[in-house]
Amino acid sequence: MKDSPVIQLLKEQIQIEKPSAIAVYIQIAQQISSAIQRGYFSEGTKLVGTRILGKLLKIHRNTAVAVYEELASQGLVEIIANKGTFVTLPKQKYQSIKAISNKINEIYSYSKTTGFKVETSFNLVTTNEFSTANYTINEGFPDLRLHPVDQFSKWYSAAMKRKSLISKWNQTVLSSQSVFKNQLCNFLNVTRGFHIQPTNLISTRSSEMSLYIISQLLIKQNDLVLVGNLSNSATNMIFQQAGAMLKTIPVDADGLEVDYIEKNFIKANIRCVYVSSNRHFPTTNSLSFERRMKLLQLAKTHQFAIIEDDYDYDFQFEGTAKLPMASSDANGMVIYLGKMGQSLFPSFQTGFVVASENLILEAKNYLQMIDSQGDLIQEQLLSELIYEGEIYKLIKKNVLIYKQRLDFLCNLLNKNFNNMIHFEKPTGGLAIWLQFEPKISLVQLAEKAFKNDLFLPKKILYQDKKTCAIRFGFGHLNEEEIEIVVEKLKIAYDLVDK
Repeated sequence: MKDSPVIQLLKEQIQIEKPSAIAVYIQIAQQISSAIQRGYFSEGTKLVGTRILGKLLKIHRNTAVAVYEELASQGLVEIIANKGTFVTLPKQKYQSIKAISNKINEIYSYSKTTGFKVETSFNLVTTNEFSTANYTINEGFPDLRLHPVDQFSKWYSAAMKRKSLISKWNQTVLSSQSVFKNQLCNFLNVTRGFHIQPTNLISTRSSEMSLYIISQLLIKQNDLVLVGNLSNSATNMIFQQAGAMLKTIPVDADGLEVDYIEKNFIKANIRCVYVSSNRHFPTTNSLSFERRMKLLQLAKTHQFAIIEDDYDYDFQFEGTAKLPMASSDANGMVIYLGKMGQSLFPSFQTGFVVASENLILEAKNYLQMIDSQGDLIQEQLLSELIYEGEIYKLIKKNVLIYKQRLDFLCNLLNKNFNNMIHFEKPTGGLAIWLQFEPKISLVQLAEKAFKNDLFLPKKILYQDKKTCAIRFGFGHLNEEEIEIVVEKLKIAYDLVDK
């Protein structure tokens, strides 16, 4: 006997994914809902009974009952006792469009181009790359596998249950500084030698958002911004999109050559100098104490801003991390950018800006415009982790693991490459600056490595007349993986160096 149109449609359109984070009854309800809204079922259509639906889709009858109850809660069906389940559509403000395709989710395609002119921006071309290789060297990211999933789930759940969150979400009057900002101030004062108040900082979704806000406030068209001659492409993109005219400063073992700034740019009306004082990106070299003091004095004398990006302050392995330049700034010349929570999942991490009150007030206004809600659950969770000392425990634990990985990597590189490479073991951070001597083609190295299941993204490759190096991020690799990666890199190197 031929199936009814309803049964035929359900057979063709309902697809259940197992395993899936979405409950089976929700998957089915969503697909039936889509069919109803697309006009496949007219109003008054009687759907099959729960027994037949269960048999048809090979699900338990209770699941079928849950499907119809879900649709009823959306006002898409009416369940009438002893009669059945009927499609009942709310009054539509638009005309339903029936499609010819059998695949409900592939019925319509949206226009690929606008009907009006849109200017494309060269500065916003993404540098992200994707690969099917099983092994990757990145710029230096933490290992998410080190994070205790169960513990984070408990923390997040506890934060969501705080009654104070509702009042914060519904807040309509100006209140005193949040608990989170007070705790973040305490954390930064203890770890970075600051003496700041909540009025000296804002927290953002990421360090990139922090830099974007500051660049929008600070930089006008053709303002002169100085960066290292080897620098972070993402950072440069943000500056250029704000209209900055970028000029580069040589970098050596002691960081940015501050004397070069004094000799070549002082008369050029500098707007700001961008520097990663603790670990320059990508070389990992630290700005010397003498150069820090001289840069602060130059900024004061010639009234330009210093943007100090301290992107991985927490990962210090040898000795004590140098305090930020901002901790020695008594004249309001430094805007300090940092991250908190790199020992947490990315969704729990936060960026922050520390600066003088007048700049922070403007930054708050800008932040309110683009992210008025913020993430109150994240703030609640981070406040408690700081207050209870958990954040310090996580950092300490992970630092020990990353130090072991760094030592292991350095030993393997020396053993496998001998005199073919040069690197200085950094005192911290999750990457090393690996220079090849003699120089080779890094493009060819990446191609050979990919053929051997190792991905080297273009953004970690640095090659010009003077430089042939890669920023080797190791944090995301355990020791077994580091050994495999180094072996694959050496095989690729030998093929290029024939």
